[in-house]
Amino acid sequence: QPSSFVQARQIIKTDGLGFQGLNKGLTATLGRHGVFNMVYFGFYFNVKNILPVNKDPNLEFLRKFGIGLVSGTIASIINIPFDVAKSRIQGPQPVPGEIKYRTCFKTMATVYKEEGFLALYKGLVPKIMRLGPGNFPSVISISFLFLLSLPAF
Repeated sequence: QPSSFVQARQIIKTDGLGFQGLNKGLTATLGRHGVFNMVYFGFYFNVKNILPVNKDPNLEFLRKFGIGLVSGTIASIINIPFDVAKSRIQGPQPVPGEIKYRTCFKTMATVYKEEGFLALYKGLVPKIMRLGPGNFPSVISISFLFLLSLPAF
């Protein structure tokens, strides 16, 4: 199987660097990541500061894990339409040779119009199921980096 660099070179050669080439689905991908991170970390750190810290390390772990799980669930619910749009834009088109899905918001509107509201939420359950093991390490890392950035008193 060809490497990522070989694949990228082939895409650039046939379709260029633009939004129909290597950067196909870029706005949907940026929306997907931007919306998720904004909601996830915004909710996580605000709720974490409201709920009291527990002295028992096991209960503190569960507190942070629970906040992360709720944060990730809310972020996923808000962000999954961008994920669906990204997959439609970057994946195979329904009719070979004809581009049906071009832009992020137009793709969301097309999916909603043709398949209904719930089609924008395809894949939500598996995404939420991987939140715990997938996002908890990032929260711990960012919390640690945040603590390192604080001035010592």
